[in-house]
Amino acid sequence: MTPRADRLRGHGAMVLFALLISGSFTLGDMAAPHIDPAALTALRFLIAALVVGAVVWPRIRPAHLRAAWRYPILGGLMAAYFILMFEALRLTDPVSTGALFTLTPLMSAGFGWLLLRQITTPLTALSLLAAGLGALWVIFRADLGALLRLGLGPGEILFLIGCGCHALYTPLARLWKRGVPLPVYTLAVVLGGLAVTLAYGAGRLAATDWAALPPIAWATALYLGVVTTAVTFFLVQFATLRLPAGKVMAYGYLVPSFVILWEGLLGHGWVAGQVWLGVLGTALPLLLLLGDDPERRDSA
Repeated sequence: MTPRADRLRGHGAMVLFALLISGSFTLGDMAAPHIDPAALTALRFLIAALVVGAVVWPRIRPAHLRAAWRYPILGGLMAAYFILMFEALRLTDPVSTGALFTLTPLMSAGFGWLLLRQITTPLTALSLLAAGLGALWVIFRADLGALLRLGLGPGEILFLIGCGCHALYTPLARLWKRGVPLPVYTLAVVLGGLAVTLAYGAGRLAATDWAALPPIAWATALYLGVVTTAVTFFLVQFATLRLPAGKVMAYGYLVPSFVILWEGLLGHGWVAGQVWLGVLGTALPLLLLLGDDPERRDSA
């Protein structure tokens, strides 16, 4: 397989990632009133561990467990992102969080340079900046006055911190893979995330009345555990080995569009027409990034 074809597989994985991850914002918003974020995160990690472990467990070798300290760190970063996302959804809405997620590539590119010395081309940097401005337009609902005041609410602030954890995870996952097969690496990170979440939320887990949870809570946990934990962990790590950190997370630009589609189709309402300008502002830079992908550049 040529390097370019391998990179295209990475791009394809991240398109699927954006499509799947967008559903977590809407479903998470529906489940948030019924279950504690730490309990929901622990449940999703447990489901993911069972699903991935059933396939991967026979392939684990003692050499894969060396430097095991990295797995709780990587899993903990993703656990922090998930918990903060659901905490934020109690205070804000799926469209705002989906838009804020598009700021993750800019942070990821910065961490990629710090940890891996990955160079961001001028075109990529311009695309990241344009998408960030589009995200702000969506977050503030096309209210220029609110945008100039930078009136971020507590929900947006919480999720911004979570996005930072997600952004840091991407280059660290590449830095610390060390030859471990991707399915084994995915399981190890999921187990690390489960361990961290259980330690953090032990009291909340014990206080949760699991039998009284409504169907939407269980359905959301199943979707999050199978699709947006097990599947998307694999997709991100698959793409991370083929694309630089900033470009991997650039596919988050598609998330606001998908979230708005989810919200509208489920009858939760459509955003105002002027807000769609911001959505286009987050999606169009992705085309620039795809164009900035010549074979001669390692950064592609």
